Amino acid sequence: MAQTDSQSSTFSDIVELNVGGQVYVTRLETLTAVPDSLLWTKFTQSAPGDLPKDGKGRFFFDRDGFLFRYILDYLRDAELYLPEYFKERRRLQKEADFFQLPELSRRLATAAKDGSYAEDSGEPEDSELTSPVTSSSSSFSDRTPRSPGANAGYITIGYRGSYTIGRDIQADAKFRRVARITVCSKISLAKEVFGESLNESRDPDRPPDKYTARYYLKYNFLEQAFDRLAEVGFHMVACNSTGTCSYAGSEPSDDKLWTSYTEYVFSR
Repeated sequence: MAQTDSQSSTFSDIVELNVGGQVYVTRLETLTAVPDSLLWTKFTQSAPGDLPKDGKGRFFFDRDGFLFRYILDYLRDAELYLPEYFKERRRLQKEADFFQLPELSRRLATAAKDGSYAEDSGEPEDSELTSPVTSSSSSFSDRTPRSPGANAGYITIGYRGSYTIGRDIQADAKFRRVARITVCSKISLAKEVFGESLNESRDPDRPPDKYTARYYLKYNFLEQAFDRLAEVGFHMVACNSTGTCSYAGSEPSDDKLWTSYTEYVFSR
């Protein structure tokens, strides 16, 4: 036991982690809250030099950086509240298995069998997972009402488009394909709504509680984005558009080329 305490003291009390590109800062006692878990083993039975690090010296784990926030919440608060319309229960259970949190994994599996998660029905559920760290008698089916607006927020969808109107006003306008649909919102909210269809390459290291205006979708159909937002309870509350016009050729009689930028604001 003395050896374990000595090894633990070699780690700083505040630990920086890079999990799949997402940066987390937490306390050593949080990471070691569940005995015999993977993180407990790594940070009590090893020395700092034994663990892989990224280019900035943060301890690196090649796992799902977004889902790790729920693992950390479970370790930190001895309970876990999943967001409404949570679609990644199976993946979270896989992460719980990897981090050797069998009680969390078991409760996730039990919740699925009991229908505690509306993963396929689209109905919101507020689910609390109570950690055995502090309470082994709490029932997983217990519910704590979520405070009003706890998951409320705004998502702004934007895109640039262009089209050409010929000299013949009876001719159809020629539209170009939408190049990119941008997403502006809180990081965690964008990931909750769009999941794997969200491209995070332009802003990969921001934590879930921050905001970004640099994410974009991996598809180019506005209707697909609107359908997804409607499925998870969002409603459009505002929109705006700007446009400019130039001539496709050198003469005013040539076709007119219009370019525009449009934003749609959704609220839940």
